[in-house]
Parts: sequence; C-alpha cells; structure tokens
Amino acid sequence: MEDLSLHILDIAQNSIAAEASRIEITIREDIRKDLLSIEITDNGAGLDSDTVSRVTDPFYTTRKTRDVGLGLALFNEAVESSNGNLTIKSQKGKGTKVKATFQFSNIDRRPMGNIGETLLVLIIGNPKISFSFLYQKNSKKFSFDTELIKNSINGHLQSSSENIRFIAGTLNDGLKNLGVSA
Repeated sequence: MEDLSLHILDIAQNSIAAEASRIEITIREDIRKDLLSIEITDNGAGLDSDTVSRVTDPFYTTRKTRDVGLGLALFNEAVESSNGNLTIKSQKGKGTKVKATFQFSNIDRRPMGNIGETLLVLIIGNPKISFSFLYQKNSKKFSFDTELIKNSINGHLQSSSENIRFIAGTLNDGLKNLGVSA
C-alpha cells in the first residue's frame, strides 16, 4: 500500500470486523514539530495482550480465512521507514487504538493519498457505524461526525445519491480549506 489513506482504510476495516459501532480517525500534521500522526480508535471487540504483541507479524492473523495478516505489518513498515513509531493499545471487550507517528519531512514517508475518498467509502459502505474524523494541519482543523449528519436527517444515513454528494462535498471542502488534497 503506497498511500497512508489505504492503511487507514485497512485498519478501519479491522475495526468493522471487530464489530465496532464507533470509529474515530484523527490525523495531525505539525510542520514545526516535523510530525505527522494518525490515530484510529474503535469500540470493537478488542484484543488480548498476546494478540497485540503479535499483530505486526506478517505471519500472524486472527482471521480464519487465511494464514497471514499483512495490514498492520505493512503499516508498521511504512511507519518505521519514515523514522516513526507505531503503538497499539487494546482491551478485550473495550476496543482498540492504533497510533502511528511519522517524521513529516522524511523522504520515505508515504503520501496521504485521497483521505476524502477513503472516508466516503467507509461511511457509505457502513451506514450503521458512527465515524468521527478530525484532520488538524498546524493550527487549522476540520472535523466531521456522521452522528451529526444522522441527527439532521432523521437518524438514517442512506446511500442515496443526494447523501453521497453531500458527504463527499463536505469532506472535500473541509480538506481543501486545510490545503489537503481530497
């Protein structure tokens, strides 16, 4: 996976598989501190400490359909190649928090990719899950929460073309106002 947005998609899919009802995605760029951080938190099934210690091993997976789990292993490789750090905190029955920090200026740091499209795919594809998104670039912020949208449209986030256009437009406008390509 060349783009960080695809790693975010993969981790969020793990959260969905863990039956999370809420997923929070936070991205922070701090140019002065030369730091990029990505944090994905969910309220899913969580992992025990033994599993947490093994999830970045490419030959370990909790899935029953295959013998390898490359998602977090590849993400960890992307983090380490850009002088970063990956931490995973989880509690069985409470959820999981994956946090990656990157040296922003590192030549090997992968590009963000189209985070707006990634979020749109997650939101439209999983209307029963609440997604919260925060992108902070230096002192500017953009936040988006599907619960606020659900409350304004009678509790249903249907995949109508009108809703898709509204969500896509809101994400794209918010990210463009930060100077992030959407």
